[in-house]
Amino acid sequence: MEEKKGKVKVIIPILLVVILVVAGGFLFIFKDKLFGDEGSNTESHESKKTIKSDLKMLDNSLSEFDLAFLKIENGEENKIYSPLSIKYALEMLAEGADGDTKAQLDAVIGEYTAKKYVNSNNMSFANALFIRNSFKDSVKEDYISNLKNVYNAEVMFDEFKSPKVINDWVSGKTFKLIPNLMDDVSDLDYVLVNALAIDMEWNKKIQSEHEDYNVHFKHLKEQGSEEEYGWVGAYVSPLDSGGYHQLEFEGSKDTVKSADISAIANRYDIVTKEGEANIRKTVLAEYEEWKKTHREEDYYSPFNIDTYMDDLKGAYKHVSSSTDFMFYVDDDVKVFAKDLKPYNGTTLQYVGIMPKETKLATYIDKTSAKDLNTLIGNLKNIELDSFEEDYITIIDGYIPMFDYEYELKLMDDLKAIGITDVFDSSKADLSKLSSTKTYIDTAVHKANIEFSNEGIKAAAATAMGGRGSANGGFDYFYEVPVKRIDLTFDKPYMYIIRDKATGEVWFTGTVYQPKVEKNTYEWE
Repeated sequence: MEEKKGKVKVIIPILLVVILVVAGGFLFIFKDKLFGDEGSNTESHESKKTIKSDLKMLDNSLSEFDLAFLKIENGEENKIYSPLSIKYALEMLAEGADGDTKAQLDAVIGEYTAKKYVNSNNMSFANALFIRNSFKDSVKEDYISNLKNVYNAEVMFDEFKSPKVINDWVSGKTFKLIPNLMDDVSDLDYVLVNALAIDMEWNKKIQSEHEDYNVHFKHLKEQGSEEEYGWVGAYVSPLDSGGYHQLEFEGSKDTVKSADISAIANRYDIVTKEGEANIRKTVLAEYEEWKKTHREEDYYSPFNIDTYMDDLKGAYKHVSSSTDFMFYVDDDVKVFAKDLKPYNGTTLQYVGIMPKETKLATYIDKTSAKDLNTLIGNLKNIELDSFEEDYITIIDGYIPMFDYEYELKLMDDLKAIGITDVFDSSKADLSKLSSTKTYIDTAVHKANIEFSNEGIKAAAATAMGGRGSANGGFDYFYEVPVKRIDLTFDKPYMYIIRDKATGEVWFTGTVYQPKVEKNTYEWE
């Protein structure tokens, strides 16, 4: 009796849109092997050995598994992949595995269970099993039931004369952003698909298009500054006044497009330290000297000592920021984090991590999930308690834009982390999936990302920042202790995009070459 042939292709497209536009695919191709009666896969097999993995997942939080492919493919190039998509695929694959094949998968999957996210206009998760009509009796009912019950998978039958049915389904589940995933299905018997899509925006844009963020404190001059008049603070130009900043980025021969951020926090109580009476006396004396060489009526801003004092008092314990972000800086790294808008109770967070002196490839090799979780735990909000007492703290920075695509060498990578038998025709045990002897011949993971200030909208303008100007009348500036934090990302760095509540990593990657864009404006 001749055994039926079966080929299975598993395709898992992924997409993250708007601020971060990510599109990709996860491809498993199962091939058949004929054995006659002895090769029938109707019998389960117990694992013959105990298998352990250093990458075993204990929960949904950031783990060594999430970083594994960065470490394995640690070349100096832009990379992007989705650990979450890979986890979904491995879980669904494990449902059909048995024996040592399942033991190898379970050694990595561990206690992990993929979180069920809520479908909406901004978030889409869907699984499906497409089966050729002539092959439906070969796919095991228990496997189909598990996919339906555990993964809410749709099961559909088709003649497989064209990929239209599958492509239309994928397009509908990815907001029509992946319209033609497959070119040909004529030689397939069944296709397992996981489609994942997100369409989100930042809570606030990195750099505003219209609002003029002039972040400063009046009457306070930075210690050591040679400027006779000036405000301690930072200035963020709105995009409509000039555009994006052109940043010098290490390793890039051209300047790269970047958005401007700034924040300032005043924890220096000058009125208490100098004394209100002394301030009034000093400033009024200087004002009398100023009047000897100026006529106040020639200026649009008459001086008033009470207003001056109110300004000083009001500036203390005041915090201003050009946008919402979190930060952490020490001798080794800079960390910039920013939330996307919450949808259905889920908030995704982007976290960029730039080593200051160490090469990125070396940093990735030496950095563990525990190290990254510590950095994330050290992130500070732009609020008063995040800054040091008795100083005015200023954060200045430029965040590069980038877009690129990357294809993971997934089959080789999975073999490198100990998942090997499923790729070996003589060892693979997928007896819970099909009565036909099968093994995985190919595994492909593709993704692309666009990180921008305004989502998928392209911008061609550039800008540079500067300080605010004086008010055109008498003013007296006290020298104050200032600490500056440079949060500019101007060297290769890594990033993760995670579920802020659980730590689940959606995407991770590296940026060696951000977006290059020629100046449209020359602004001094």
